[in-house]
Amino acid sequence: MEVQFREFNPFDLWIWLEFDTVPSPREKQYIEEVFNSWFYIGKLGAFNAENLQVQDSGIEISYMEYDNVAASSAMMSPMHNMGEFEYQGVWGRCWFDLGTSDLIALDILINALREFSKELVQIKRLIIGGENEDWTINQRQNSVFYQG
Repeated sequence: MEVQFREFNPFDLWIWLEFDTVPSPREKQYIEEVFNSWFYIGKLGAFNAENLQVQDSGIEISYMEYDNVAASSAMMSPMHNMGEFEYQGVWGRCWFDLGTSDLIALDILINALREFSKELVQIKRLIIGGENEDWTINQRQNSVFYQG
């Protein structure tokens, strides 16, 4: 899976997927579950690089003391909004307002989609940001956003 970055605005972000073939209804369901899951944990503030105590402690975490005070003092970092997933031919796209979530969210999504592409639905290319010249943003098929 090729990963490309284009113009990036975390409050108005399109994520594009190019598949090898037109995805089936079942494959679309799988893709949407990945993105919905990513969004929901982002909405809960999971992508907060200010509070990565386990990651920052190193490989040995047996009997680690988690600092709840430090966790409580970290600034909130929730994602704000997600649009409906849309498809056109071999392309899929979804709009996000990443809010104040940290960019670790994108690394986690890329890692998940790389494995997903190997195991379930082959993704030819993931494009983060920008616009697809063959399918402009003004050609919105759905304008419904999750308010969660």
